[in-house]
Amino acid sequence: MEDSRELIYGQVGEYERTVYDEPVFAAFERMVETYPHHPALIYLGKTWSYKELRDLINRFANALASLGVTHGDRMMLYVPNCPQFIAAFLGATKVGATPVPVSPIYTPYEIEYLLNDSQAKYILCQDTNSGYVKEVFPKTPLKGMIVTNFADLLPWWKRAVGALFDKIPHGVVEKGESVHSFKDLVKNHPPTPPKAEINPRADLSRLLYTGGTTGFPKGVPTNHTAVVSFVSEIRQISHGHVGEGGQDVLIMINPLFHEMAQGMTMAWGLTMGNPIVLMPIPDVDAILDSIQRYRVTLMLGVPTLYRMILEHDRVDLYHCSTLRYCLCGADKLPPEVNARWKEKFGKPIFQCYGATEVGFTSTTPFDREPLPDSVGVPLPSREVKVVDPETLQPVGSNEVGEVLVRCEYTFKHYWNKPEETSRSFVPVNGRVFYRMNDFARLGEEGQLHFVDRGVDIIKYKGYRVSASEIEAVLQDHEAVIAACVVGVPDPRTGERIKAIVVLKDDAKGVSSSELLRWCRDRLAPYKVPKYIEFRDMLPKSKVGKLLRREIRDEERRKAKKKIG
Repeated sequence: MEDSRELIYGQVGEYERTVYDEPVFAAFERMVETYPHHPALIYLGKTWSYKELRDLINRFANALASLGVTHGDRMMLYVPNCPQFIAAFLGATKVGATPVPVSPIYTPYEIEYLLNDSQAKYILCQDTNSGYVKEVFPKTPLKGMIVTNFADLLPWWKRAVGALFDKIPHGVVEKGESVHSFKDLVKNHPPTPPKAEINPRADLSRLLYTGGTTGFPKGVPTNHTAVVSFVSEIRQISHGHVGEGGQDVLIMINPLFHEMAQGMTMAWGLTMGNPIVLMPIPDVDAILDSIQRYRVTLMLGVPTLYRMILEHDRVDLYHCSTLRYCLCGADKLPPEVNARWKEKFGKPIFQCYGATEVGFTSTTPFDREPLPDSVGVPLPSREVKVVDPETLQPVGSNEVGEVLVRCEYTFKHYWNKPEETSRSFVPVNGRVFYRMNDFARLGEEGQLHFVDRGVDIIKYKGYRVSASEIEAVLQDHEAVIAACVVGVPDPRTGERIKAIVVLKDDAKGVSSSELLRWCRDRLAPYKVPKYIEFRDMLPKSKVGKLLRREIRDEERRKAKKKIG
């Protein structure tokens, strides 16, 4: 594949040559020059123009440079959806540093591991979770923490009203030499463009973490070229359907620490000159009100979100007729949700598919009705194979097999995880592919039809949850000798998390409540099991390997019998 191709850039209907080998912020910069005064970001009623957003990003980049953050350093982003996230993400890349976005609800146990694994020097956090950072600070490579609040960048009168009605969460922040205020940093530094030499193929644009089969999250390093390639190709596929320069409005509800949300924020928002309505939390009334108020035309979601909206008892009070393209990812979209959505809003839900390791892989075409179970056509830069999982040989058309994906531009390894790398990145005919751990069939029409997910990943409300990560936490308890975690099918959440636990012979008085508290202290809320069952033993193979499949099949039979 050539490094440059004809891609949409500039007014709709015009083309100019775009090169993949450029920093992730380069396309945004071109939009600033083209549409400086157009709205770029709408957050809690405040609007930033493209020029104002660039100034905020540059101010923060200069602040990072003044703190000593330089080329190759890592900076963790431990905040929810807010303008500060975007300023920090792009600001870090502008000085050659690497943003490390993580969930803002991670516990100290999780944050400590991620900080040490990534070797992050600074962290952007909220005042509400800064106590967690302070707790682990001495045990990590951190040099400083930058603290912000949901309302830091809002006008004074909005902050005053929010405080009056107790609508803005606040946390106590202890001052110190290593503690910096985001608000003060951007106020005290100029919006001049920072200077940094960036090699798009060699330098990291981000370090994202995903579930690991060993019980620990895996870091996925991604260069600039890899991100630019799929962002550019989504624009290309969307040409003629998604406008630019404010012709469309994107609402972003999905968490920005996730690869899918980052990709669509760039592809349909910041690199097309369109405004983004950024939602800090997924409140259904607030979402529907924003769609109506700002005449939103584009939406990204997960199956659980679409179901929540459909089942909301006040959905009929809002006018959402402006919605044109709704995109779903992170989990399989149930056909009944798609059918109900189309009946309710008159538009189908399109699907996308990918993984942190390879970025966006495919999306359903926007010029036709989506096919059932289709997750679309592979992007031009993503090579997809459907293979026999044992031999890695291709299966026939419409036959089910494991999905392998390759992209010329992506790295083929995990961060400091050689064993995980060898399991997940495999050579096929002299080229390295990533094993998606999902099963699908490639239809004769060229679209990928999703069949089932990999067995060790639990999908709960759109989150990818590693079963072995939860098992590792449970087995850290002094009374637990073995644990097995599985997903139990649930029509509302995708899967519920259930743990099967074996206690030591001399353990007494250990209850499920105690183990659930143990998990809540060490895991993000969405990873905590909903049920814990005690057994005398777990099924194992002749070589001592846990037979998780047997337990999973057993639980699925129970669930099916209960539903029936």
